[in-house]
Amino acid sequence: MNILLDTHVLIWCFFSAQKIPDEIKDLITDPENNIFYSSLSVWEIGLKHAKRPREMPVDSERIIKECKKTGFLPLSLCNDHVLAESELVLKDQTIDHKDPFDRMLLSQALSEDMVFITHDPKMKAYDVPKMICF
Repeated sequence: MNILLDTHVLIWCFFSAQKIPDEIKDLITDPENNIFYSSLSVWEIGLKHAKRPREMPVDSERIIKECKKTGFLPLSLCNDHVLAESELVLKDQTIDHKDPFDRMLLSQALSEDMVFITHDPKMKAYDVPKMICF
C-alpha cells in the first residue's frame, strides 16, 4: 500500500511517536507499505519553523534527513496534483476548510491513489475514499 502522511503525522513519526495510535504505527512500519512525505510538507515545516522556531523546532533540512534515514519516500508536487485539487469536494458544507497545504496534500494522495493519514478532523469534510483520520 502507498501511504502519504499529513505534515503533523510526519513530524510525530520522529519527534512525538506517542501521539500516534498503535494501529497507525503498524501501518507506517509495515515493510509491505511505501510511506511517502510530500515536498509540500517540507515547505510547510520550513515556513512554520522560520516564523515560530520555538513552536516548530524542526526545520526542513532535519525532516528530510529523518525521512531519508527511515526510508520514507519523497513525493514532489506535479501538474496532475495541482489539477486534482479542483476535484476535491467538501461533503460537509458546514466545515470551512481552505488550508492550501491540506488541500494539495489531499490532491496528491487522490491523484496518486494513496492512502492519506491525518489527525485533522476537518479533513473528514472532504470526499476522499482512502483517508484514515485518527
